Amino acid sequence: MTHSKAPLITPILVGGCIILIFSIGIRSAYGVFQIPISMEFGWPRTEFSMAIAIQNLAWGIGQPIFGAFAEKFGDRRSIILGALLYAGGLILTSVAVTPIGHQMISLLVGFGIAGTGFGVILAIVGRAASDENRSMALAIAAAAGSGGQVFGPPFSEFLLQMMPWQSVFLVLAGVIMASLFILPFMRAPVVASRAELEESLGAILKKAARDPSFSLIFLGFFSCGYQLSFMTAHFPAYITEFCAPVADSRWLNAIGISTNSALGAIAISIIGLANIFGTLAAGYLAKFYQKKNLLALIYTGRTIIAAVFIMVPMTPLTVVIFSFSMGSLWLATVPLTSGLVAHIYGLRYMGTLYGIVFFSHQLGSFLGVWLGGKMFDIYGDYTFVWWIGVGVGAFSAIVHLPIKEKRLELRST
Repeated sequence: MTHSKAPLITPILVGGCIILIFSIGIRSAYGVFQIPISMEFGWPRTEFSMAIAIQNLAWGIGQPIFGAFAEKFGDRRSIILGALLYAGGLILTSVAVTPIGHQMISLLVGFGIAGTGFGVILAIVGRAASDENRSMALAIAAAAGSGGQVFGPPFSEFLLQMMPWQSVFLVLAGVIMASLFILPFMRAPVVASRAELEESLGAILKKAARDPSFSLIFLGFFSCGYQLSFMTAHFPAYITEFCAPVADSRWLNAIGISTNSALGAIAISIIGLANIFGTLAAGYLAKFYQKKNLLALIYTGRTIIAAVFIMVPMTPLTVVIFSFSMGSLWLATVPLTSGLVAHIYGLRYMGTLYGIVFFSHQLGSFLGVWLGGKMFDIYGDYTFVWWIGVGVGAFSAIVHLPIKEKRLELRST
């Protein structure tokens, strides 16, 4: 196992953070394209929402595949393949002119995110970190994804003011390819106990499938994907169309925010900024408290915040308060869930096992994004979808409580 005195900040952690900033930052910017693309082609909101939903589902399907690929053929090859698919998907998106074209191309983008996103990078960081520092290292890496969310939507919104959305996708493809310059740092040893090394992937998968705790982790991650992806895809449009006019808010005008569309992009950025601190706090607290209990508290907090927000009139002030509040809990689930998987099932196949759990997250993502567009086209608002998010959040808070947070018994050494 790793030495207890190993440093927290390592080249692998720094490199992984940079890749996540690029990958998650671009992915989180898709919501700002919702209105421009729908308006240009005259599509119902459902069409581009379906493209984002398919992207999330492909990300979920691809995550365990890329995790197993990295464990079999190497982390860096997995990242290279992911970056090529990601960039290729963004380039093809820039020339797509039909709903089915955008939706099919989203498969490439989703698989690209799987190869450059949390599943692969967190497994590398987890193996490189010491037992003492692992929770915090995973939290720092997850917070880096939020760092990308801070810059991704405003950067894309800024580019949209200067060039067509098609050109913006080409710029973003170049950003993804630039992440490959970080690859020399991304090589972590396979750190595992003798018992873990003697277990085959098939044996670990069978034990996990029979373990009720693994099923509960899988089910609990569903609402995280539903809530996060619904808001990432639809919150900017929701603010643009239903928030009280930003033009009447002097304090926002004073800092250069004069339109509702700008506030929509900034809201996603605020969520990402607040989550940097929330995720780091979750990683720190995981050293002292059980991860399952922290997860239950996070989902409870999300449920209350979302319920209050939907019941009060939406103004620029409530948008900012909600963004800070929800942001503090946004990706705090990621280091806790991935750390829980590593703690119970070991590091050897962490990428694959976390990838399977993450598939539940992306099933929720698919439903949240698609249902948001569908319900908007039918009813003209998002109220029903918000209340479903409140319900599934409460469900996740409950199902984490029975999890047995103890090491799975492996083959004896």
